[in-house]
Amino acid sequence: MEKTRKYFKRNLTCIMGTAAIFLIYLRFHGTSSNLRPGSLSAYHVAYPGKYKFIMDDTPTCRTRSPFLVLMVPVAPRDVAARHAIRKTWGSETMVQGVVVGTLFLVGRPGGADAGHQQEKLIQENHLHRDLIQSDFQDSYRNLTIKTMVMLEWLAAHCTNSAYVLKIDSDVLVHVPNLVKLLLDPGTAKQNYMSGLVWWHSPVLRNPFNKFYLPRDIIAEPEYPPYPLGMAYVMSLDLPGKILQVSAQIKPIFIEDAYLGMCLKHLGISPTDPPETTMFIVKPAHPLSLCSLSKVIAVTTTSIGQMKRYWEASKGPYAKC
Repeated sequence: MEKTRKYFKRNLTCIMGTAAIFLIYLRFHGTSSNLRPGSLSAYHVAYPGKYKFIMDDTPTCRTRSPFLVLMVPVAPRDVAARHAIRKTWGSETMVQGVVVGTLFLVGRPGGADAGHQQEKLIQENHLHRDLIQSDFQDSYRNLTIKTMVMLEWLAAHCTNSAYVLKIDSDVLVHVPNLVKLLLDPGTAKQNYMSGLVWWHSPVLRNPFNKFYLPRDIIAEPEYPPYPLGMAYVMSLDLPGKILQVSAQIKPIFIEDAYLGMCLKHLGISPTDPPETTMFIVKPAHPLSLCSLSKVIAVTTTSIGQMKRYWEASKGPYAKC
């Protein structure tokens, strides 16, 4: 009798588990007719929207036009990352004879302490004047909004600058190496975007993956080529062009893949960097001095590591 109860209990558990997986499958893989109304909004993004800039008094691209703008989208509460960047690669303002400017882009803070965060941001910007803030809700799912708002700002203010590098806040940038690449006569001055380019990147259909997109949103099996969002550089004629075609392409929440979709619509392909060692998303730490001497952007694991790498890259032994 005891064996029978255990048998039925085990089978009931298996049946319930299978049913749960089947329901999840229907939820994610079903056609638009059997998806719950409004469920596709989880994959699309509310852009364009009536967003406005609520903090925007930086002199960069207004009273001075840098050759290169370093733009860091960052969470409102991530003060430590902004401070570390200002003390390291963000402090480099004149490199190989050209002007470089670093800016931070934030959205509206959330949570119970949102008001306190906002006051802190105002104080921080009063001190540094390098924050740009729009009134969209700052969150992971709104990264595409953040990217498009960034392009709006650049298109409106930085037409006299040459290039912009978009960088995640945990990335070390070797500014001299980047400037060297951009000053090279072989680097395009228009329709240029480069970084760690992903070619033939598949659209993920596993509903348990955070980058999942159903066929209702994207029918194609793979994305157009795009530079990975950790760091990519573009000529400053592109923000306006991307914004113009974006009206014809409904945004998805994967911001770098969406930029690839816009580039495809423009008939523009991203450019691989001259060396694969220039953009590294998953490095084997610790990096050697030789690797640091070649890199343009590399993901770090901590603020301390970013500081150590930057200091080492400035030293006399950072070479092969």
